Amino acid sequence: MSKGSIISAIDIGSTKITTIIVSPSIDHERHNVIGVASTPSGGIRKSQVVDIEEAITAIGNSVSSAERMAGLPVNSAYISISGDHIQSQNSKGVVAIGNPEGEIVDDDLNRVIEAARAISLPSSREILHVLPREYTVDSQPGVKDPRGMSGVRLESEVHIVTGASGSIKNIQKCISEVGVDIAGMVFSGLASSHAVLSDTEQELGVVLVDIGGGTTSIAVFIEGALSHSAVLPVGAKNITNDLAIGLRVSLDSAEKIKQYLTDLTRSKPDVDADTKTNKKDDALDLTRLNLKEELKSVSKKTLVDGIIRPRLNEIFTLVGEELKRSGFAGATPAGIVLTGGGSETAEIVNACKRTLQLPTRLGIPQGLSGLVDEIGTPAHSTAVGLILHALSTPQQSSSNLNISRVFKSVGNKDLSSKLINFVKSLLP
Repeated sequence: MSKGSIISAIDIGSTKITTIIVSPSIDHERHNVIGVASTPSGGIRKSQVVDIEEAITAIGNSVSSAERMAGLPVNSAYISISGDHIQSQNSKGVVAIGNPEGEIVDDDLNRVIEAARAISLPSSREILHVLPREYTVDSQPGVKDPRGMSGVRLESEVHIVTGASGSIKNIQKCISEVGVDIAGMVFSGLASSHAVLSDTEQELGVVLVDIGGGTTSIAVFIEGALSHSAVLPVGAKNITNDLAIGLRVSLDSAEKIKQYLTDLTRSKPDVDADTKTNKKDDALDLTRLNLKEELKSVSKKTLVDGIIRPRLNEIFTLVGEELKRSGFAGATPAGIVLTGGGSETAEIVNACKRTLQLPTRLGIPQGLSGLVDEIGTPAHSTAVGLILHALSTPQQSSSNLNISRVFKSVGNKDLSSKLINFVKSLLP
């Protein structure tokens, strides 16, 4: 395997920035993680850039740490994108088959998809994804892949994901300043689906709820295809804020308490918060956390029932409202799959079941080997999904020479950008 044959992904979140470097296998069976790093996020709020310089520094730290572990440079990477600016809609396209006497070929598929993506968009928005849902050949609906079939008229129904141009360009600038080329930008909900959803769930109808630090991404799959995408401007940080206010502690202390409660619940998964316990069992010992507020203990029932659960109920109520707006509320018998760092919150599965009245499970990322211990939690679903998305996408050959990084050492940014543009104009 040559040094250039690696795939990289950068998950830009409100809480952390994760970089993964993978060496794909020739037989497409074992894709080894050779470098991974998660660093605290900076300059990012609700999955959008609010401070360019801080964001560049945070992304650069994550990329550098992963490069040191892998011993290889990151020349290009797939980037996650989220935020409440993400919107989606379904569209249809119709074309005449190029050769009615022959078979449907790739050119026919490309033309019908281009016809479907010809939607009216304001200048402030850009298309991120055009994902085919199904095709219709001569009034025969439900065709997944019409290539090789014969017909006269070809229709396609596609799912289009769009984002705000400003938000997209800000992320592109941050990645460019780090010296990494963008191989593709992927909606975080779509990326996570590659890592945590089974083919059966997608075919039956399932809702992926990716709860991050500042946002919650929703991806609805119907008959194996992404049919609705949305992002809610609430996430796990809202729970931390509630704990800080309710316990009158700092945000750092609130985060420690939340994580401690999560670890405690994970070690005793069969314990239900509704179970009656005596005062001794209900008391949560916080002395080991060394909180600066010197808070010694707190009632577990107060934390879960009084502070955490109301916020979880609010988040899942918003998810339910989004499902109703999508029109797919009754078409997801496979239920809800929770993932993302916020999905590890105590009692979250029970809260989701009660609020949405749907079967619910926790989604753990699968599909990679190697340093999987570093990325085997729901918090890394998007990063793992970016790699799996890249592996399922036809790769374009690229040179090991990274133009942006070569000229990064040039002190004058204007001169650097001019040199980059000039060299790129000479490339085929």
